[in-house]
Amino acid sequence: MTTTLITERYASEILGVLHCYDRIVISGNLQPLCYAKGMTSYLYSQGILIFDYTKFAEPLRDEIRRSAESVAQAAGIGIEFISKSGDFRKEDRIQEILKERGNHPGLVHILSAMEGCPAYKPWHDKSSGKTYVKTIQGKCLHYYFYFMDEELGLCYLRVPTWCPFRLQFYCNGHNRLASQLKAAGIAFEQADNAFLTIADFDQANRLSETFDIEALHTKLNGYATRYCPVVQTLQMTYNWTIMQAEFATDIAFRSKATLQRFYPHLLETLIQAVKPADIATFLGRKLNGNYQDEMGNRFTRRWLGTRIKHTMGSVSIKMYDKFEIVLRIETTVNDVSFFDHYREVTHKDGTTSTEYASMKKTIYSLPPLAEMLRAVHHRYLKFISDIDTPDGGADNLRRLTETQTVNDRRYKGFQLLSEEDSSLFRTLVSGEFTINGFSNRRLRQHLGHLNSGQVTRLLKRLHVHGLIKRVGKKYRYYLTDFGRQAII
Repeated sequence: MTTTLITERYASEILGVLHCYDRIVISGNLQPLCYAKGMTSYLYSQGILIFDYTKFAEPLRDEIRRSAESVAQAAGIGIEFISKSGDFRKEDRIQEILKERGNHPGLVHILSAMEGCPAYKPWHDKSSGKTYVKTIQGKCLHYYFYFMDEELGLCYLRVPTWCPFRLQFYCNGHNRLASQLKAAGIAFEQADNAFLTIADFDQANRLSETFDIEALHTKLNGYATRYCPVVQTLQMTYNWTIMQAEFATDIAFRSKATLQRFYPHLLETLIQAVKPADIATFLGRKLNGNYQDEMGNRFTRRWLGTRIKHTMGSVSIKMYDKFEIVLRIETTVNDVSFFDHYREVTHKDGTTSTEYASMKKTIYSLPPLAEMLRAVHHRYLKFISDIDTPDGGADNLRRLTETQTVNDRRYKGFQLLSEEDSSLFRTLVSGEFTINGFSNRRLRQHLGHLNSGQVTRLLKRLHVHGLIKRVGKKYRYYLTDFGRQAII
């Protein structure tokens, strides 16, 4: 028995399924100024005294300020200073301006604010006699340049006025896709960062996958030159890395009633059913006993919809009913090196090999990251599809609890209200067994009161009832789709 995905079960009531990047935040760093040793080496190479670091940075700060004022004047707009962080949401202010201005390409607005930033402090170590800069957390004036890009839609570039001038660029994959759909003549209806309807979902998915990273790199360099002129003064180029990426899978329903018919029940079950090992499994990881990072579930109600969030370290998976009509599964990645993938690795001796290694943080990892997150969402979708099984529930229950006879030998059914059987089920559905399966020995570690022979008979009983399957010629077992459905 195979799992019937929600997308298959409600196929007639679904407009389509879309896989697309949502929020993308990219960090730009100047090499070698972005780390203390590099900054120290640069100052020495330029003949600048370490304690003259401030004199080196101040003219560059003034250059950025003059450039921002010149850009604003040329565009016929002012620079709006935010005196307090809670005065208003930047996004709301920009949307107000866009309603009057329209969505044509060009500079939209410039906001400025005093915000925290990495900085350096000259330091002399008396014990070693060495003089260098060390990293501190400082505060300086930041400019937010909001603009409409022809291909990426609404973007912003955050420019600090103090060295090491770490930039922050934002764009949204849904806005980028909207531009592509317009260019292709495909009709759609967009609300906020979601598509309620698209005339051709298959073509939309193909467009979403065609992410030209070379073109993005060129754009980033161009915007850095335009809004942060010190890059030319210093004759350096920015190194662009993924700071945060959100990837969404949207299931667009024809009516709110269809989604709301099963969504509340789905949430209630997920709150209880998803365990830490399951979260690791969704993300393609195995949960080790010494794992120390943040992990867990969280349930919240927001204006966008009712949300459940599963977190493992720097990655989180969210599911919510956006506008009560779109079922969104969304993964937020704050550190792409969390994932391993098959890539070329360069070793210290200069040789290369192709092997599994941590994903690089460069923007060129966006395509493989999207592929990996689609797999994450498929595993999650399969899990929630196992939970939401109103059809055939009676037949499955009967199959699970009735005694089965094989070769004139009887194998009793499983009792759901029995603590012994329910404890066994909780063990089998543990996420640690999903990827690598389980054996007699592994199972005995969790069922300490049973010996090898008793576990062998138990495995046979589970197999006869269709709950587990044996893989190849090895004595290693996995839950069947029916077993996972019944146990969850």
